[in-house]
Amino acid sequence: MIFMKRIIFVLLWSVLIFPVFSQQDAMFTHYMYNTLEINPAYAGSRDALTATILHRSQWVGFKGAPVTQTITLHAPVYEDKVNLGLSIVNDKIGPTNNTSINVDYAFRFQLTEDSKLALGLKAGLSSMYTDLANLKLDKQLDPSFQGKANGEMSPNFGFGVYYSRDRFYAGFSIPRLIESSFNFSQGITDYTISKEQRHYFFIAGGMYKLSEDFDLKPTTFVKVTNGAPVQADVTASVVYQEKLLLGAMYRTGDAAGILAGLDLTDQLHVGYSFDWSFVNSTTRYNYGSHEIMLRYDFVFPGKFKIRSPRYF
Repeated sequence: MIFMKRIIFVLLWSVLIFPVFSQQDAMFTHYMYNTLEINPAYAGSRDALTATILHRSQWVGFKGAPVTQTITLHAPVYEDKVNLGLSIVNDKIGPTNNTSINVDYAFRFQLTEDSKLALGLKAGLSSMYTDLANLKLDKQLDPSFQGKANGEMSPNFGFGVYYSRDRFYAGFSIPRLIESSFNFSQGITDYTISKEQRHYFFIAGGMYKLSEDFDLKPTTFVKVTNGAPVQADVTASVVYQEKLLLGAMYRTGDAAGILAGLDLTDQLHVGYSFDWSFVNSTTRYNYGSHEIMLRYDFVFPGKFKIRSPRYF
């Protein structure tokens, strides 16, 4: 309990004292189910081959708004210590499409009888494609919109730390250490149109018994990067009989929303969320942001020792 209080204190203190930073990565209301993309040390933590698919449509009804998909796979591969994962992200905003593919490695060891610590590494490639030539313009032959950034790719690396107990977790990660630049070509001239910024992520969550049938599941996700305010997602969910989840979320300086989830079987979980941005100037022109999430734990007899239930 003392360790848990210290972790929560550090996270809250980080929100209050860090200087101004900028957000560039895709955001998710279901961040607690997209942990591998955030932190490679999470790989294998569910003691099964876990596949998660997530789709987010942001600012629905606003043309060119972000649409994002993620696919993650991870599993323990050797004596509960060596764990591997694969994460794929596709993020489209207007004429620009960003795709990244990463391999994740985590080494996990027992701290105490009830707690574990994992150290993770992430390595992969990011690509960016921008097609300004297909934009609808008042002046169709405007030379400023005739160039393309055709699938430019760059490597990247990251790391993470993940602490877990049966009903609590906390982690810190930097999923991309290299700040790569992507260029736009126009004739013989190249212009830098995007630069991957280094992000610092803090995550934490718990599961607390309210009664025989109900549990409270609070989680948080703190994002820090250079050039914009620190942003924190705070979510509180009530879980009924460890199967049905209903919750509310708040994203500082941006949005509030609701989410719901259901364990259809011991292996299959489905989720949906809706959030509404209350500060963005596009608010009056869209119908909010929606997410759909599917997670499945593949269980093979004799291969994985399944802990039931698995809260995170």
